[in-house]
Amino acid sequence: MSLSANISVEAPIENQIQEIAYDGTEIYQLPPTLSEHLAKCATKIDFSKTSSDIDLLQQSIKKEDEKKEEESKDPKEQFQSSLWPWDSVRNKLKEALTEVCVLSDVLNIAKEKRYMVLDPIPQEPPEVKQMVLVYARKKALASAANILQSGVERLKAVQSDQGVNRTNSTDFHIELLRLRRNWRLKKVSNTIIGDLSYRTAGSKFMHPGMFEVTKAEDEESGSPPASPSGSGAAGTVACQKINSALRVNVPTELQGVAFIKVITQKDQEDLCTATVNMMGSTQLVPQAGAWQQTLEYAQNVLFCKELFNQLAREAVQLQAPIPHVVVGNQIRATLLPGIQLIISLCHSTSSDSNNSSEPIKDHDHVLEHSLHQLLREFHHKNTHHPFPHPASGPLGPSKKRMLAGPSAYDRHELLEMTKSQTLLEQIIAQAQHIFTRRRTQYVLDTVARDVKDPMITSHWNAMNSPTMSCVKINITSHGYDANLRTSLVIHVKERSLKCICRDGRIMHMSYEPQELRDLILCQISQHQIVCLQNLAKCMAWQILSSSSHLGIGSVEPLGNASSCVLASPNSDRLIAVQVRCDSQIDVKVYIAQSPAKDFFPGSLVQGRHWEHLGGHFKEVRFDKMEGKNFHNKMEFLMASLTSQS
Repeated sequence: MSLSANISVEAPIENQIQEIAYDGTEIYQLPPTLSEHLAKCATKIDFSKTSSDIDLLQQSIKKEDEKKEEESKDPKEQFQSSLWPWDSVRNKLKEALTEVCVLSDVLNIAKEKRYMVLDPIPQEPPEVKQMVLVYARKKALASAANILQSGVERLKAVQSDQGVNRTNSTDFHIELLRLRRNWRLKKVSNTIIGDLSYRTAGSKFMHPGMFEVTKAEDEESGSPPASPSGSGAAGTVACQKINSALRVNVPTELQGVAFIKVITQKDQEDLCTATVNMMGSTQLVPQAGAWQQTLEYAQNVLFCKELFNQLAREAVQLQAPIPHVVVGNQIRATLLPGIQLIISLCHSTSSDSNNSSEPIKDHDHVLEHSLHQLLREFHHKNTHHPFPHPASGPLGPSKKRMLAGPSAYDRHELLEMTKSQTLLEQIIAQAQHIFTRRRTQYVLDTVARDVKDPMITSHWNAMNSPTMSCVKINITSHGYDANLRTSLVIHVKERSLKCICRDGRIMHMSYEPQELRDLILCQISQHQIVCLQNLAKCMAWQILSSSSHLGIGSVEPLGNASSCVLASPNSDRLIAVQVRCDSQIDVKVYIAQSPAKDFFPGSLVQGRHWEHLGGHFKEVRFDKMEGKNFHNKMEFLMASLTSQS
């Protein structure tokens, strides 16, 4: 029995650690090269010992082994120790070499025929039937002939088509390459499937939006394949070119033309008079066009259905003061008291568009375009998240939310940051703003038309947002615009108005047009009085009193009354002016002179200063006076009442 020893045939994977730095970095010792390893092994050999010493050592080891064998009684436990430690390793390697050599000899004998030949077991030859062979060869030749004949017929058909119309013929692969430039395609088994949906843009609409692409010749020879979406039978859209090599099969629910119709109207007596299936449309389905146009129409149908589905879901979930109504393919929402917003999904095909008899109302193209923009912006936000600052921050929070900590936002600001409007709320806000803006425009136009003096000019800001507009109103008098110009800025919002006056006052008003009309009439009366005061200063007349809101007389249902009292330079003439702004501008002018006719100096009153007391005011027939406007007449009146002395 020989002793066995383990042999390590490969070095350890990790090297020894030479040093550990203060920061925990481990510095490993580089592995030795072959020359260093040989030098290390050579240092372990004791070259001072001679061969005679080695022989004496071996003899002494042999004698000790013989003594141990004699002392042992059991022959099974006897063993002969090896003369040197690697003796067992040598024996194992020798046995392995022997087995490998035997295996090599066996392989050489089996592979090369010069040593030994392996003859198979002889079997009886099968009975060969000549007729069977003849029929088999005949069948194989017939199938090969059919394949060649079909190929020849296809080549003849291609050649004939090219001869008839060589310029209009297109190749299937070339058109497929054009199709892949704009549409997503993938090959499933032996069919080519396309995708019309907006899932890559962040859409969560459940419709698959699949279409199938086939060859034109395959479709003509056989029956049309089934719809890949499985939701309905796919009809082959017959709006391709005659010589097109492609046939596009879209699902039935995506065929035709679809659009979103937005109408704003007043309340009707019956809220359920809406047509549930509004399939009428003035647009017709294309009957002759390319597959590109067919796919664009199908994708537009899918987009409109997704938009209407999102709006209907939000209309049901929102808790409005007046609940929204969703009936069939219509959504009704209340904008302002007495005004409704109707959003309809119109989907027409070639069959039902001819049978429709419903009159088409005017569309609100601005709101329809806004709806498309809102959904596309929603898709864009789902796929384009703001990058974190710093780059190690989490992905997803907005830039404003990331600045909440450094800016020390309070709880109210954080809650306002989390609020967001749905698509339906945004389109309702835009519709309310459009109505409020139209009412404001109507009020300004009617007041400017009815009031000739002074002139009212409106300047609308061209840069507006969908929910806020700005208009600047200038009130001037012809020929006296350098004397005074009254400005008024109005911010038109969804359901309110913010008015900024010339003196800095800010007034918030509702959407009722009567409030704005009342404010403008007040501004007109104040403009007339202030401009008259400036004119009096230029003509050296004195201002005795002035009131912007006169408290005497009848109460005006609209606007207000303003007045002022002027005195001539010699204080011998007085002018009292009263301007009332109702449905029309009413101006009344009164004059008084001193000394009065009933004043007798020296008899009853002593002192000449009492003669400057004014007498009774007499009304002037202001409409009969010469002058272009109010201030021109007042200028003539003050000039005529100014005494020369």
